[in-house]
Amino acid sequence: MVEFDRVIEATGDDVEAAVAEGLTRLGVDRDAVEVEVLDDGSRGLFGIGAREARVRLTIKPRDVSLPEPVIPDPAPSTAEGPALSTAEGPAPDALEESEAKKNTAQMAKTVLLELLVLMGMDQAQVVTRWAKPAGDEKDPPLVLDVSGPGTDVLIGRRGKTMAALQHITRLVVGREVEGRAHLVVDVDGFKARREKSLRRLARRMAEQAISTDRTVVLEPMPPHERRIIHLVLRDNPNVTTESVGDRDRRKVTIIPQH
Repeated sequence: MVEFDRVIEATGDDVEAAVAEGLTRLGVDRDAVEVEVLDDGSRGLFGIGAREARVRLTIKPRDVSLPEPVIPDPAPSTAEGPALSTAEGPAPDALEESEAKKNTAQMAKTVLLELLVLMGMDQAQVVTRWAKPAGDEKDPPLVLDVSGPGTDVLIGRRGKTMAALQHITRLVVGREVEGRAHLVVDVDGFKARREKSLRRLARRMAEQAISTDRTVVLEPMPPHERRIIHLVLRDNPNVTTESVGDRDRRKVTIIPQH
């Protein structure tokens, strides 16, 4: 005789708490139910937008009249040993790394979307991708591309608003993963366009420094933009580059070599 299913829904601070609540109400052990997660819940951002996790627990049907299944004896192995599959799947470490990166990307996307909603950008969209390694870089950053109506205001003058948004996102995600969050926030492809522009500027100003035999001083730039100038001209034997100035006024100088 098969017992009919019993189904309940339960909530809690997280999925495990919700499951524990449901098991208490049903009076059964964990292996006696099937669990369906209806809502993972969210701690929200600084307590804003928090919601409880919600699960559905179904008691598994039991059939007490069925006999134990008969398992045939395995065929004896040959002298060479039993046949084994030679198919190889991904290494466990690779699978764990892939899952960890997937979880980090999802968390970062959720955090950034919640920040955007708080800023009134509830129609903004965020697409995540892992940047390609540059040179011998072993840990390329996670890139979060923001797009949508009115998101251009997130860039700010010379990208300062976007830099602040990136900083806050890094802080929140870093707190969640208990470590440094290596991520980059871009808005409407601004950083990609800015990098191309800086590369052209570096080459043009290097030519000017060489032709006039005079040091060229560029406008103040944030660290990541100065780095682009230095990298573009690093292999140019006719010039050297140096950063001068303090804090927000720090700038790159291009010095001709004789």
